[in-house]
Amino acid sequence: MSDPLLLALAVVAIIFFASFTQSVVGFGTAMVGMPLMVGVLGIAISAPLVAMVGLTLEVVMVLNYRQSVSLAVMWRLIAAAVVGIPLGIYAVRRIDEETVLTVLGVVIAGYAIYGLLRLRLPELRSQLWAYGAGFLSGILGGAYNTAGPPVVIYGHCKRWPPEEFRGNLQGFFLVIDVLVVANHAILGNVTPEVWRTYLIALAPLLLGFVIGTRLATRINPDLYSRIVLVMLVILGVRLIL
Repeated sequence: MSDPLLLALAVVAIIFFASFTQSVVGFGTAMVGMPLMVGVLGIAISAPLVAMVGLTLEVVMVLNYRQSVSLAVMWRLIAAAVVGIPLGIYAVRRIDEETVLTVLGVVIAGYAIYGLLRLRLPELRSQLWAYGAGFLSGILGGAYNTAGPPVVIYGHCKRWPPEEFRGNLQGFFLVIDVLVVANHAILGNVTPEVWRTYLIALAPLLLGFVIGTRLATRINPDLYSRIVLVMLVILGVRLIL
């Protein structure tokens, strides 16, 4: 896309949609923004840009849902993820990416379809599951920037209410994205062009957050749960394809 105006409009539209999605269901910035942005800006700019946009949105959402964040749950998820991230970075060079992503996609989509069919979903009661979910999220985040699915599934199985679900996810993603953005900065990926595009993205990011947050308060818990499961199906299919 060579026209600067069209490029800027595409960035605005993508960031708004990604921010709106995450503000409604609690996750989705990378899932929505990354594949669309790569087609417009390429991977070199999109990877650090989407990470920076996600980090900014998560700061805003954590502040908005700060009373719903459960520190007793979050520290376990985060501690396990910090251990898993370097293992994911190390492992990605030694395993077949396509195979791993396909298996992950089948598991996620299968779980979500199971829930959409209104079969009885397992409820996780032990806090030990938080370590497993966080560790797996760290590995996937370090390897493929897909830290969300294990924690999303964990929160769904813990029966977190919508506001707690959104708040806990943002607290978790905030820490993960700090590490990702720091890594991009150390590697020199946060270029002046990335910064310029990031500044363009701030207005649609905040607009998507405001509209999405207001809509989220009008969704009943059962509908919200089904929206999350549909998002998981989409994520799983994307990983398979």
